[in-house]
Amino acid sequence: MLIGLISDTHIPDRMRELPEKVFEAFKDVEMILHAGDVTSQEVIEKLEEIAPVTAIQGNTDRIVGLNLPKTAVVEAEELKIGVIHGEVYPRADTQQLHYLAKQLDVDILVSGHSHQPKVEKVEDVLLINPGSPTVPRLADRTVMILEINKKEVDVELVKVGSPICSSLDLTRFKH
Repeated sequence: MLIGLISDTHIPDRMRELPEKVFEAFKDVEMILHAGDVTSQEVIEKLEEIAPVTAIQGNTDRIVGLNLPKTAVVEAEELKIGVIHGEVYPRADTQQLHYLAKQLDVDILVSGHSHQPKVEKVEDVLLINPGSPTVPRLADRTVMILEINKKEVDVELVKVGSPICSSLDLTRFKH
């Protein structure tokens, strides 16, 4: 199963629309998980033209009044995937994210908030942050593709643009 992972889109407050390369990257996915800071229902509607979307609430979604759940858990190929925004301090602290994954009882935790892509295994949980396709912090604009096949997990980082290079660039992480 192919799953598109995205977070921190901040449309239209930081950018008018998603980069076209997001749609290219997600063209074959069966599901999209958005880890918060959507800031516009139109983003969800546009992504739903590709595949069903599960989106959760980020800190800026509360400010703009977007009514989304704080967490979600979906199943894919017998694995449980949790989706949270990841408002932990210090930002992107893996110990706290691991604890949140344990609370949700998931095998994989997708979070956002830091705007920086990261894939890290902590004990028995795979922590994934797809970064941001619009407002990265000290990183390229990114999304990720999660492929699950019989409990085997492959995570692909897709660069959808940067100040230096705007070509589609892929990096793979196998876990």
